[in-house]
Amino acid sequence: MRKLLLIASLSLAMTGGIIYNTTAQDAQFTQFYANPLYLNPAFAGSERCPRICLDFRDQWPAIPGNYVTYSASFDRYIDAISGGIGLLMEQDKAGGVLTNTNLSAIYAYQLNVTRNFTINTGFQATYHQLSINESKLSFGDQIDPIYGFIYPTAEQLTRTSVAVPDFSVGMLGYGKNVFFGFAVDHLTQPDESLVQGSSPLPIKYTVHAGAMIPVNTGSSFSEDELNLSPNILFQQQGSFQQIDLGFYAIKGSVIGGFWYRTDDAIILLIGLDKGTVKFGYSYDITISKLTLATGGSHELSLIFQFQCRPKHHSYRVVNCPSF
Repeated sequence: MRKLLLIASLSLAMTGGIIYNTTAQDAQFTQFYANPLYLNPAFAGSERCPRICLDFRDQWPAIPGNYVTYSASFDRYIDAISGGIGLLMEQDKAGGVLTNTNLSAIYAYQLNVTRNFTINTGFQATYHQLSINESKLSFGDQIDPIYGFIYPTAEQLTRTSVAVPDFSVGMLGYGKNVFFGFAVDHLTQPDESLVQGSSPLPIKYTVHAGAMIPVNTGSSFSEDELNLSPNILFQQQGSFQQIDLGFYAIKGSVIGGFWYRTDDAIILLIGLDKGTVKFGYSYDITISKLTLATGGSHELSLIFQFQCRPKHHSYRVVNCPSF
């Protein structure tokens, strides 16, 4: 909804030659843990060995316009600096009008608090760019009462692109079967205005938590063991709030998931984990008033988990779902 509102705001704000401020929220991914660095910078290096995550989201394909988001990340742990490093690239295209591009460098320090509990603290620096396709905008002075949009416009944007630095922090705590974390994005609220005045990017707060619960299947083979993972995610950015509740069911290499996003969608997920390669697909079934118009949302994830030397004796990986 936030993408649709943003584009509608741009069109309406410029009708009649009057320009107002508009605001928007960050892009989102349904498969949170398939894109861990985007969720929380404290996940950098959390699997120790090198990891590449690729994600694609096609939101509301039935609505005219192009609402797609791409993401690619790399991270690994480095013993010499007692932490993980990560690189994150993300681009969100809203309706063919707005393009939001982010390039981030991340460092996450790992601290073993006790023999059974670890805390990761992440720091993220981002190059943030917002650009607009002026040719896709409509202005009030282009309208003829009879023939519609036939005139050239005299309106001009102050600029069609803005690039600013951005910063985020995060924390991740985990034991053997429990994990939780929080992240704060856009700490300095960078100004991304393309028109007169200022338009600070609102701070985004993210809180997430979950657990891995093994279920005894009565089999002597560990690969047959069933694990359930209940999870919760809360996000707030400006006046926008969202809560996701759901669980994963993991058995062998197959992962299934069911989620409910408050007042917005029911989410179904299926994934395959073959160790070095993990693939996931999820579908958001829209349950808001836009149900018949959106066509839902499709999301694909692909993770390459590379092997490396045996882990350091003091290093601990977080036991959470991959999708």
